[in-house]
This record gives sequence, C-alpha cells and structure tokens, in this order.
Amino acid sequence: MDRTTWILIGVIGAGALIAVYLMQREPAPEPVAVEETIEETVEVAEPPPAEVAPPVSETEPPEPTVPVEPPVELPPLDESDEEVKAVLAEAVGEKPVESFLVPEEVVRKIVVTVDNLPGEKVATRLRAVEPVEGSFEATGGPDEGYTLDPDNYERYAPLVQTLETVEPEDLVAAYFRYYPLLQEAYEELGIPGRQFHARVIAVIDDLLAAPEVAGPIELIRPKVNYEFADPRLEALSAGQKMMVRMGPDNAERVKARLRELRALLTGEAPEGNEPG
Repeated sequence: MDRTTWILIGVIGAGALIAVYLMQREPAPEPVAVEETIEETVEVAEPPPAEVAPPVSETEPPEPTVPVEPPVELPPLDESDEEVKAVLAEAVGEKPVESFLVPEEVVRKIVVTVDNLPGEKVATRLRAVEPVEGSFEATGGPDEGYTLDPDNYERYAPLVQTLETVEPEDLVAAYFRYYPLLQEAYEELGIPGRQFHARVIAVIDDLLAAPEVAGPIELIRPKVNYEFADPRLEALSAGQKMMVRMGPDNAERVKARLRELRALLTGEAPEGNEPG
C-alpha cells in the first residue's frame, strides 16, 4: 500500500482533524444570551482582506491541479476503514493512528466534521479522533472572573507539528485520487449535486478568517462549559473558536499550512512562488 490515503485525515484534516482534536475536551456549549454589557479586555485584530480567489464550482467535480497517480480501485465506502487505517499507520506510524483515530467510519466522520466547522458546533458523537489527554483550563474563579490559561496552547503543539511535517503536494495528490470516497460520504449527508471540494475550500477560508486575539482572553461560565466573555468571539464559528483557543502562535502556523493547501487545491501559485 502507498501512503496516499493519509489525505483522508490530512488535507481534509487541515480543518477537520485539527478542529476535532482540539475541541474534544471543550465541545461547543449551547449558546447563552449575554444581556449585560461586558467591558472589552482583549484586542481582536481583523485579518487582512484576502485577495479575490477564483471561483470553485459547487456542482462540477474538481480537476486535479497536481500530478496524480493512475486511478486505483477504491474500496467501497462501507469497507474502507481497514485500508485507511493500514495506510495511515504505514505513513505516520501506528502510535498516532492508535492515539488519535476513531476506528469506525473514518471517512464519513471526517466529512461530517469538515461540514460542521463553519457552523455553531461540531457533532462530537461523530468526531473523527479520540479525546485528547488533558482538559481545557481557565484561571480565576466565579468572583474575580475567568481567563483562558495560556498553558492550554501547549496541548495543541503535537498536532501542529505533525501537520507541518506532511508534504502538501502529497496530500493534495492523494486528495484528488481518493476524492470519490469523500464525495460519496458528503452526498450521504443529504446534499445531492453539491461538491465536497467546494465545501473544503469554504471551510479553509473560514479558518483563515479567524481573528487574531491579543491579550488575556476573558471567559464566562454560565453552565458547565466556558464561553468567551466577548460576544464577538462567542459568535465565531466552531472552527474559528478553535483557532482562537489554540493560541496565536499555533494558529498562525496552522494558517500558513492552510494557505499552502488552498493554493494547491485551487491551482493557484503557492505563496512566495512564481508560476513557472
């Protein structure tokens, strides 16, 4: 077996795997209206305006933008788990696969997670990876108020490092090679005629649009789970909240890789390279 099936948790996982991994211990809570005025304590920097990107068809299958190996006989979606897990173990090692990957319905769960990211929450019961060790931490208490503990950022470092070690070109080549399985799982969600490729690009764009937050991040705890005290942050998508929770340094490293993947997926020249 070759290592290309890594894409099923890689390129899609540029959004999906990261998001689920980071959010296992802090699933998005039910929204709670904040009626009182909350004093601003953080600076939310809007990301620079992005250049206008070429349109991505929502109805036409994507054309490969990188060299792709000749087609292979793909396993049926219902029987794809063992092949996916075996190739992943060969590509990235057995330990990461055993530690992170939910062993059943891998492709379907990755597709569901990707589709959920721009929304209010990610369906944790359909998550693609196991819960991570440790838990979300906050400093302070009910009287003085809560603040996001910067030590949380270290929990995300292993996944960010793993993302940076994977070759973007290999991921994208495998993405196009195995795209029929991903599209089949997407259509099962009740979206006939719509291409999963367009959704992947939209999810990447949503993650890239996550604001940069400087300064201590205040939290509230109306129920069991913490929420951002700043209503602007609490109103972000599930994926963008994840980008804030991982900390500015990790978020920028993830965004750098997402920009590379997006450029390759759409046939644009990667950042810093001139077309040849």
